[in-house]
Amino acid sequence: MLVSEISYGRADSLSADQAAGLRSLTQQHSVRVIAVTGGKGGVGKTNVSVNLALAMREQGKRVMLMDADLGLANVDVMLGICPRYNLSHVLSGERRLEEIIVTGPKGLKIVPASSGIKGMAELTPAQHGMLVRAFSELSYSLDVLLVDTAAGISDSVISFTKASQEVIVVICDEPASMTDAYALIKLLHREHGISCFHILANMVRSKQEGRRLYENLARVTDRYLFVELNYMGSVPYDKLLRKAVRQQGAVVELYPDSSAAQQFKVLARQADKWPVAQSKGNVEFFIERLIQHSRTAMGAGI
Repeated sequence: MLVSEISYGRADSLSADQAAGLRSLTQQHSVRVIAVTGGKGGVGKTNVSVNLALAMREQGKRVMLMDADLGLANVDVMLGICPRYNLSHVLSGERRLEEIIVTGPKGLKIVPASSGIKGMAELTPAQHGMLVRAFSELSYSLDVLLVDTAAGISDSVISFTKASQEVIVVICDEPASMTDAYALIKLLHREHGISCFHILANMVRSKQEGRRLYENLARVTDRYLFVELNYMGSVPYDKLLRKAVRQQGAVVELYPDSSAAQQFKVLARQADKWPVAQSKGNVEFFIERLIQHSRTAMGAGI
């Protein structure tokens, strides 16, 4: 059974002692925290997260992938992994976060979400605080924490996106994808102060198509919002990627010479060159930002 309620005082206590407990984990180097989101489902967001994470692993990075679609887990399904425990067991107090982490292909560390548990998709801000409190127990040394968010604009998506250093918005050549991506960017900017987004065009027929999708989105944001959109690039439509999905594997692992796999490797190298903000360059910052968002949401009665 999930913990249904956590007092404000308990969530408030996270900031000092739990953050202090993480300093020993993060003082050696900065950790890049990247959220992958997309506004709507069906744009290939989880596929991007998994393959980008594996491409980073290939390049020698210590990577952890967190499945933040808390009620409809996708990462483990995509990779054919059957974890015994998941985040619902952390929230219920049955397991520590470190006990549910599984090792995927190429040594990728994965934090699995639950599937088919309605309560996990409707966590209160206080429960989000409890969830991130569990990160204080981790003893892993990381270079990158990738967060695969849920679809839509739920409080969970906002919490994890707002707490990350970098935000990748995945789009594809569908009207709903473009309108939902704009709505998400608008909300995150106007309500939560995020002003920089990396745009990744997925399943495109050509590089020109990817650039066109980005320019169409940028044209609207330039007119109505004061945000910075950076074109990260595109991932081509690739039958081998589809085949990898049916085989419950990642194209980077199963078909490393495919056009999609090669492009994920390019994108991983590109992301590695993004500057890390020293003021928020570690997992401790990720947790403190989530705690801060939980407090704000509780204060607003969300």
